[in-house]
Amino acid sequence: MDNKGTKITFLSEKMEFPAVDLATQDGLLAVGGDLSPDRILLAYKSGIFPWFNDDSFILWWSPDPRMVLYPDRIKISKSMRKLLLEDRFEMRVNTRFKEVVEACATISRKDQKGSWITPGMEDAYVKLNELGYAKSYEVWDNDRLVGGLYGVDLGNVFCGESMFSKTPNASKFALINLAIELKKKNYSLIDCQQYSDHLKSLGAEEIPRHEFMRLLQTKDQAGHQK
Repeated sequence: MDNKGTKITFLSEKMEFPAVDLATQDGLLAVGGDLSPDRILLAYKSGIFPWFNDDSFILWWSPDPRMVLYPDRIKISKSMRKLLLEDRFEMRVNTRFKEVVEACATISRKDQKGSWITPGMEDAYVKLNELGYAKSYEVWDNDRLVGGLYGVDLGNVFCGESMFSKTPNASKFALINLAIELKKKNYSLIDCQQYSDHLKSLGAEEIPRHEFMRLLQTKDQAGHQK
């Protein structure tokens, strides 16, 4: 129970989540359940995501505010504009999904010990990829996978999970290309989940959870969520 008196929901086998406004002050909403494709997809469609360090103790979150990136607000520096015009990197989609997830799980990060991408999480997202929901955006330097990101594609919102770089600017290259593609497809936003200085430098911003939920659930006249 947090300082607002909110009780954490313990999930059963029933495929449902509590309302996101019942989350604690730091965004924790529920504990338990499983990592089946159906449950994970229901979570993302409900503004919720899994994040934990132990496969035996699954935690579900819906923070307020929410970090998002509007595709048309991506910040592209002069150096990155130059890199985008060069032939150094090649973008590929879903050619090495499992390798991208593994790289995100094992890459060394400043001020971070270990990884939240547990073996159970990795298996879950590989299954989602096989079903066509999870996608990897990969940066290749000749025949070397040097960076990329992965996430869940809801058709109107791309829920980013993690990214990595093995060479300078590779993850930025992936995110910028993703934003450019999603802008052309009229996606509402890229869900970045939680604040980071790196994401902010690329144009991501925090918005109230209720605004995030509105964008996640609103449909335009063409029938697509917007």
